[in-house]
Amino acid sequence: MREVPGSNPGAPTISLMSLTKQLPHILLTNDDGYDAAGLKALAAVLEDFAMVSIVAPNAEKSGAAQSLTLRQPIVVHPKSERHWAVDGTPADAVIVALHRLLPEKPDLVISGINHGANMGENVYYSGTVGAARESALHHIPSIAMSLCAKKDNLNFAHAAKIARRAAELVLKEGLPDQVLLNINVPEPWKGGVKFTRQSKKITRNQLTEGKDPKGRTYYWIYEQKIEKDVEPDTDYHAVFGGDASVTPLHLDPTHDESVKDLSRWAKALASRFTK
Repeated sequence: MREVPGSNPGAPTISLMSLTKQLPHILLTNDDGYDAAGLKALAAVLEDFAMVSIVAPNAEKSGAAQSLTLRQPIVVHPKSERHWAVDGTPADAVIVALHRLLPEKPDLVISGINHGANMGENVYYSGTVGAARESALHHIPSIAMSLCAKKDNLNFAHAAKIARRAAELVLKEGLPDQVLLNINVPEPWKGGVKFTRQSKKITRNQLTEGKDPKGRTYYWIYEQKIEKDVEPDTDYHAVFGGDASVTPLHLDPTHDESVKDLSRWAKALASRFTK
């Protein structure tokens, strides 16, 4: 093991392994795939601050949400030290990382930087958010990072810097258990950051119909943006105004009011079975 000198002459030497253990350990994943530019930008901005591990899908898995691969094996491809590509979904990547690939639980998981926004009800479809939700289920502080632009040759620099600062704050102050941060950064960004609520649905799912060369009908799903009636304290409103949006998402979706109001149905639902 190579040794590095201490800060003072004559001080005992410190092993590189000891220095590494003092760094926070951050796991990176995404849904755009191991070779995605956003993932590379995120790793680059963190490398002087943390020990970074990457476990990401081998290919793009956008729209995979928190789905799991259950009917075929999950093959893992080692890429370099602490880097792996996984033939599976973003949630698969997190599970394999936590249960097999990493020697210890990471201090933080960041999913992204996604090429495209993940706001409103689209968080239920997003593989980026799904991976962060999976790690939050394991009681690990988690961040989903997205850059709100669809064009090619994007500049991820602003989103990467916000991710770095968010990582520093989370590691210093923590997050409530099973709460993840969903961060969306507009391109271009005006420099502001707002904490927001998740907006209502901001896109409408549409289908385009066509015929393949054999005459079979097929459909393409695409999104139509909805820009009216956007509430002022929401993620979409912040990003539309040029500010980055940070939305804390809790894993418990229970509607407490309905638990109380609808509990009177319990006897009626059970009545036919108790007679």
